[in-house]
Amino acid sequence: MQTYTIGQAARLLGVSPDTARRWADAGRVATHREEGGRRLIDGRDLAAFSVEVAQNGTGEEEVSYTSARNAFPGIVTAVKLGDVAAQVEIQAGPHRLVSLLTREAVEELGLEVGMTATARVKSTSVHIDRT
Repeated sequence: MQTYTIGQAARLLGVSPDTARRWADAGRVATHREEGGRRLIDGRDLAAFSVEVAQNGTGEEEVSYTSARNAFPGIVTAVKLGDVAAQVEIQAGPHRLVSLLTREAVEELGLEVGMTATARVKSTSVHIDRT
């Protein structure tokens, strides 16, 4: 079975290693030690925990009423405006998302570099690569 270090788990969960370590110390996710002493998390345990974290969140998010369930909260890192279209980049944890939308939409949302925003993805075709 695949196992993950605390640092790897933190990257996958989109949190700091300190947060992942605190969660492990509190018993929120089960760990075991390898011979060298590093703490490891079994892949199945991490998968279940990641779903729990995604469902429960931190309790500070606003309720969203949308059919697009794949939400990536992050920070706007670039806004490129054209005459009609615009391109917005968001860094959401380890994920860089690029969206093409109308200039009007960008202006109505007041999007600018440095502000927080959530990219929502809804697709009928999702490709998954094994890593």
